[in-house]
Amino acid sequence: MTTISTTENDRASGRPRPALLETQPDRNCPLCPRLKSFREEARARHPDWFNSPVRSFGDPNGRLLIVGLAPGMQGANRTGRPFTGDFAGDLLYATLIEYGFAKGVYQARPDDGLRLVDCRISNAVRCVPPQNKPMPAEINTCRQFLITALASLPRLRAIVALGRVAHESTLKALGLRSAAAPFAHGAIHQAGVVKLYDSYHCSRYNTNTRVLTPDMFRSVFAKVKADLD
Repeated sequence: MTTISTTENDRASGRPRPALLETQPDRNCPLCPRLKSFREEARARHPDWFNSPVRSFGDPNGRLLIVGLAPGMQGANRTGRPFTGDFAGDLLYATLIEYGFAKGVYQARPDDGLRLVDCRISNAVRCVPPQNKPMPAEINTCRQFLITALASLPRLRAIVALGRVAHESTLKALGLRSAAAPFAHGAIHQAGVVKLYDSYHCSRYNTNTRVLTPDMFRSVFAKVKADLD
């Protein structure tokens, strides 16, 4: 089931959030049977965790949208806020603060008061997948929520895709052909008034293996910042 939400509560913090005209998967979304089963198993093991499709976070009027892969088990699936509580969030939020896309202190929990500025974060897949690997059918099914996340941002001008899966799903959501916009770290693709910026995902694996360094990651956001200013 999906719902059109005009008022909503943040399940992670219990606080009301601004009204958004965004189609969202509901808490017990049944669209992907494998993810539904995995989510129910996580609820049984960790009943105090969020264990639900993770909604977008940030400024509903932001010009920048960051698209990740999917919630991490110990991260957003636990806390209910994208990239919150795992290593990827440490690098992402530090970088957003450095370039003025976030204010406050990131403390790896949804009630830390961190605020995104001119920026919103979403995922290609809203539910945590086994081994952090969503299946192609799950990515395709969940794209409807990415499409409406894009449509809900009236001032959208820049998208940062974190990893190949986010890149390819975002291309399809924008109606672009993969052959016309191949993924490469640091690549920039034009989609009407919107620019799509590619980055390797800020996962612990990528940073530990030096596939992605902090300087490489910062360079992407430095370019975004310069283009938006």
